Amino acid sequence: MDPSRLHPQARAALGVQPREPLTVANLTAVRHSMVAAVPDEVGLVSAPGNVVDVDANGVPARLFRDGTAGASPVILYAHGGGWVLGDLDTHDGLCRALAGETGWSVLAVDYRRAPEHPFPAALDDLDTALAWLREHGAVHGVDPAPTAVAGDSAGGHLATVAARRARDAGRPLAAQLLICPVVDPAQDYPDLDDYGLHREEMAFFWDAYAPPGVDRSAVDLSPHLADLTGMPPTVIITAELDILRPEAERYAAALSAAGVPVVSACYQGMVHNFPRKLALFDAAHAAMAQLGAALRHWVPVA
Repeated sequence: MDPSRLHPQARAALGVQPREPLTVANLTAVRHSMVAAVPDEVGLVSAPGNVVDVDANGVPARLFRDGTAGASPVILYAHGGGWVLGDLDTHDGLCRALAGETGWSVLAVDYRRAPEHPFPAALDDLDTALAWLREHGAVHGVDPAPTAVAGDSAGGHLATVAARRARDAGRPLAAQLLICPVVDPAQDYPDLDDYGLHREEMAFFWDAYAPPGVDRSAVDLSPHLADLTGMPPTVIITAELDILRPEAERYAAALSAAGVPVVSACYQGMVHNFPRKLALFDAAHAAMAQLGAALRHWVPVA
């Protein structure tokens, strides 16, 4: 890949990011550093007006609402971080921006992380939080009909599997919003290691989440292998210089071939998971607006 294709904002962001191999030994330090970087990378996002931490049937979560009267539809959100990094604080700004752009409430799920809690713990937590929304959302000013699902990176993987599980259970979701998602454990990546997310890093993430010996061809780990008929309308945001772009685009094509309404947008010159870093990338705000516009088009609400 020609380095000149790198957007100047992406070049500046990569220039200040120290790189070291991710290991079990330094995992705690890397988790703390991701939280510590939030002020510089994400900045202060003021919307929406009402944010409260909740217990979703034993799963910690954070509910973002705009504070207006009446119940609003809700997006169930799964944060990224390779199933091992990220939490409610690293993705607080993104969830605020998503709530502000869509006009929907957002329930961010603090699911159990690998390697301490490997597959299927995170998925089970999303299912639990979704059930809590249906049972108790009205008490918190949320109307769980309709409910969408969203996630970035590994959270995009969790989100789309949750959507397929909901479809299979006969309670389909209204839409799915996937940001630079992981969808294929085959790890057939292009040579883009100089642009943020590394192939070695993804190998660590997969081994932590679905350790050797786990059947990664199961559809809960390989969502692209599932029957995609009847999946909800989908937006997939990708970054040109992201090793996950090809698999995300293949997934978009597979969804479209199954008759699912799909918007797949590649942001030129961008790097993995740029939409979370609202303080660094102008394109992050455009991506948030695109997610909001698509959701409002597909699922108009009063």
